[in-house]
Parts: sequence; C-alpha cells; structure tokens
Amino acid sequence: MKWMKGIGLLLVANILIMVTLSITVPIVINVILPLFGIDVRGSIDLSTLVWAAMFGFGGAFISLAFSKQMARAMLDCRQITQPRSPAEQVIYGSVQEIAQRLHITMPEVWVYDSPDPNAFATGPSKNNSMVAVSTGLLQNLKEDEVKAVLAHEMGHVYNGDMFATTVLAGLMNTFVYYIAMWVRRFFAERDQAALGFGLSLVIQIVVSILAAIVINWFSRRREFGADAFAARVYGKDSMIAALRAIDRWVTRSQVEYSSQDALATMKISGNSSSFMRLFSTHPPMEERIASLQRLAV
Repeated sequence: MKWMKGIGLLLVANILIMVTLSITVPIVINVILPLFGIDVRGSIDLSTLVWAAMFGFGGAFISLAFSKQMARAMLDCRQITQPRSPAEQVIYGSVQEIAQRLHITMPEVWVYDSPDPNAFATGPSKNNSMVAVSTGLLQNLKEDEVKAVLAHEMGHVYNGDMFATTVLAGLMNTFVYYIAMWVRRFFAERDQAALGFGLSLVIQIVVSILAAIVINWFSRRREFGADAFAARVYGKDSMIAALRAIDRWVTRSQVEYSSQDALATMKISGNSSSFMRLFSTHPPMEERIASLQRLAV
C-alpha cells in the first residue's frame, strides 16, 4: 500500500542512523576522547544507545504515523469530499490540480473553524497526507492568495517535510535520552543514584531546549522551500500577497503565535521576536517576503 512507503522510508532512515551511530560512537569513545584526556571507556555501551533510539525515534514515529488523526482531534473541522460552495471548490480544486500535476495521491482536504488566517499540512507521506485551511483564511484572503497558501502546503507534502522533520526530531530525541540515561547510569555505578537521577533530569531539560532550537531552525528552512514551491505553481506575487494579508491580520488583531501551540509546526505564520524566533517553526514574514522577491521564477 502507498501509505506504507513513507513508513518504510522512515524505518530505513532510522536503521541507517543507528548503524552510523553504532560505528561512530565507539570511535569517539575509544579513540577521539582519550586523545583529549577524557576516558569514559566502560561507562558507555551500545545497549544504552539502542534504548535511547527506541524512545527517541519511537515517539517521533508514532507522532508521524498518527499526525492526521491527532490534528483532526485538536480541531473543529470538516472534510471536503464534494465541494458545495465556490470557496470549497477553490480549496478542493487547487489541491486536486497540484496533486495531479505532481502525480501523487490527493491529500484529504479539511476546513477548520478558527478566526486566524492559517493552514497546515501533515501526514506520514506525500501519498498519505491532509491539507487543512481555517475559515479565517477563506474570510480574509482573496482567491489567488488562498490558492498560493494551498500551494505552499502542497510544497510541504511533496517535499516530504513532515518526514524529514520527524527523522531530525527522532535523532535529537535519541541524543537527549542517551545523555540523560548515561548520566544516570554513571552515577548509579558510583552509589550516587539520587544525584544521578536529579542531574539527568536537569540535563534532559537543557539538552531538549537546545535540540528544539536545532529542529525549529530546520523547520524554518523548510518554509522557504515551500514558499518557493508556491511561487513556481501560482507565481511569487500571489504568495507575497498572501503573506502580507496574513501579516496585516496578525498586526491588526495583535496576535503573536506561540511556539507552544500544539499545531505551531504546521501553521504558516511565524514569530518575529529576536529571541523567540529561535524557538519559532516559521521565519518572520518580512524574511519570507524578501526571499520570494529575490526568487527568479
């Protein structure tokens, strides 16, 4: 079945990463670290790494596999299978047209009730995905702008952004769990289990924050790619107009999207705060517009 292709690719990627780690970690432990006077030989074993990978990639894999179901559960949404209005025809027709052009299975098309103009795409693979738009997007954007936003989301689907982000998140989670488990084991072997447990929790929190910065940086890079895809499909002027329309609504409503939003990684808007942008999944609007203006299509 087609949906199994995305899962299969994820599993293959995980296996390749584990093989790479199983080769590089012993080299780092037995060769590189001793050169700097750091000897942790005997304190680290591959079984710890395997358990960390099971936790790290397991959680990411489950999130990806059930991403569509979780998104629908969080929203008051309805699926469009037969368009019943001009707006629904624009949404459904645009997604269908792009899917046919790309020779991929048409994603599920959903509309969810929300005043903010937004959209997202999710799913385990490009042939098993969904695209959802808010009622606010339909109410605040013109037809060509809505189509540009849909093309942006289809860019995420076709580029495999959900899969790529999941693999990176799994890898980062593995390192977080691995470091925490190693610290706990290291102190337990020295009869300081309580200290090791407390320290591992602190380290896990700190490393998780650092990992989130890496994952969100990667997510922001993927947004530029999706914008470029939309520009190639419907022209960069439409995508620029869509971003400006969304930005005007945000400014008018004095809304600042939070990176803690359960759907923040899926939405089209970003955070412009100089510090908080490190934890934002989307670049500031002005950067995206400037990137599109430089684009030759």
